[in-house]
Amino acid sequence: MHNAEESAVVDLFPLAVDEHTRIFTQSTRGEFIEYLRNRFSPKPGRDAADRLLKGSEGPAKPLMLYAADIVKKRDHFVLSPEQRVAYNQVMNAVEDARRAKLRWVVAVTGGPGSGKSAVALQLLSDLGARGITASIATGSQSFTQSLRRFAGGGNGRPQQLFQYFNSFVEDKGPRQIVLLCDEAHRLRTTSRLHFSQKHLETGRPQIEELVNAAYVPVFLLDEHQVVRPDEVGSLAAIRGYADAEGLAFTHVHLSEQFRCGGSDLYDQWVRDLLGLPLNDPARTPGAWPGDERFEVTLAGTPAEMEAILREKMRMGYSARISAGFCWPWSKPVDDRLVPDIRINGWERPWNVKGERKVGNAPAQSFWALAEGGFDQVGCVYTAQGFEFDWAGVIIGPDLVARSGYLRTKRDGNRDPKVSARSVEDPKFNLLVRNTYKVLLTRGLAGVVIYAVDDETREFLAELIK
Repeated sequence: MHNAEESAVVDLFPLAVDEHTRIFTQSTRGEFIEYLRNRFSPKPGRDAADRLLKGSEGPAKPLMLYAADIVKKRDHFVLSPEQRVAYNQVMNAVEDARRAKLRWVVAVTGGPGSGKSAVALQLLSDLGARGITASIATGSQSFTQSLRRFAGGGNGRPQQLFQYFNSFVEDKGPRQIVLLCDEAHRLRTTSRLHFSQKHLETGRPQIEELVNAAYVPVFLLDEHQVVRPDEVGSLAAIRGYADAEGLAFTHVHLSEQFRCGGSDLYDQWVRDLLGLPLNDPARTPGAWPGDERFEVTLAGTPAEMEAILREKMRMGYSARISAGFCWPWSKPVDDRLVPDIRINGWERPWNVKGERKVGNAPAQSFWALAEGGFDQVGCVYTAQGFEFDWAGVIIGPDLVARSGYLRTKRDGNRDPKVSARSVEDPKFNLLVRNTYKVLLTRGLAGVVIYAVDDETREFLAELIK
């Protein structure tokens, strides 16, 4: 609409809800030109095609490390069309909030690698450049602390930029324009605070506290990553609260793979393997069809898994091993981690539990990225939200193959919150499957899988040729 002013067609902006719908006006002519430039090259593509065909694959830069350049405005993400829709929905809602004090709730859903965190980080950077108050909040200590250390380092105000979901219990109304709630599947029923701050707890639903904290609360989530009984983040819950409060609501789903590496085909295969979503007859385990962008390897022993991953690290790739919560988790003895995970002569400790290094082992929040983390095995709580070039996954005795399907076993699980009697069987079943969904989808270039149970290894060997 080359002759239209934005103020005259503001009601049309909410209609741009997918990557095939973009609205440009007289005042966004520059954006329109940039949009076209991003899709058309002034030069023939022969040379670029030759370089692509002759190029070699190398390690991808982890999003957490790339994030520092984004927040400090030294670089920017080239967002996909889908991500640009989500980005624009937030920006349009911000304009409504600033102009008319209208409040919008935005939900962005997508699987691992779809770029939810990339959208959040780019929004944080661009909103800050415009002088618009915004911050990112998460429900994960490891993820938040890593954002503060790696993305916020040197910024001078990382604690204000990167907060927790329970940081807003005292808010009586919007304190900022935008609140980007990443990993929103980890929303809790209510906020729980450190014992020294218990008196501040309100008992209000956490989603209410977050929505009230900003004019435009944005929730970025993957419903297949709910891994604890008290996590209630879902699209239905967010939409339901917005509707009940009479707030405008919009939802954008990211279906494309944004990672440099990663595989939509593999993500689909994992969901079929684990039967997610539950009760979907179309979700049945099938043979790994192969994908030249992603490698799936089955190890015969955990020592073989470790050897494969150490070789990848020698080649310059990042790697970590994580496991289902199926072994005890001991406190350090004489300032040394206890090798609780023992499998046929191979033994390793869990990652550090706490924010203090133990020997050469990094603190819990930095296991995924700091030097020394490979020598411990991570759990879902330290791996969730992070990515590695290569992921090693130990499937414990809480998930076993029987009669052609994977079954969950309560007596094989050692997570006190998940295996508690108060957690009913259907919920336990879902949480264990979601846990392995998270662990199996941390890799950018490939995954190495080892299953403790003999029959499960045989089952997987039939699927992974």
